[in-house]
Amino acid sequence: MHAYTIGALAAVALSIIFELFVMKGRIYFKKEFWITILIIVLFQIPTDGWLTKTSAPIVIYNPNHFSGLRIPFSIPIEDFLYGFALVSAVLSIWERLRQREDR
Repeated sequence: MHAYTIGALAAVALSIIFELFVMKGRIYFKKEFWITILIIVLFQIPTDGWLTKTSAPIVIYNPNHFSGLRIPFSIPIEDFLYGFALVSAVLSIWERLRQREDR
């Protein structure tokens, strides 16, 4: 069972549902959101790459719990999914608070 993969996909789905149907901030339609995601990924790659490098990993993933799909510097794809979910949820809340303050 790929618990880490299932959790990552569930986190992404829940953060999207949370944004679209609960917070309704329309952040996914704003270029600022995607620029933020790009900036985060650009910093995540070297940091996560260093933590998960196969030559001397600091963080080791049980191969039975994740998909095995690794992208730059052997970073599990699930790490990017969790990052997206976290940033989406936080920015959804932030946008809702900003809208409330503007009223």
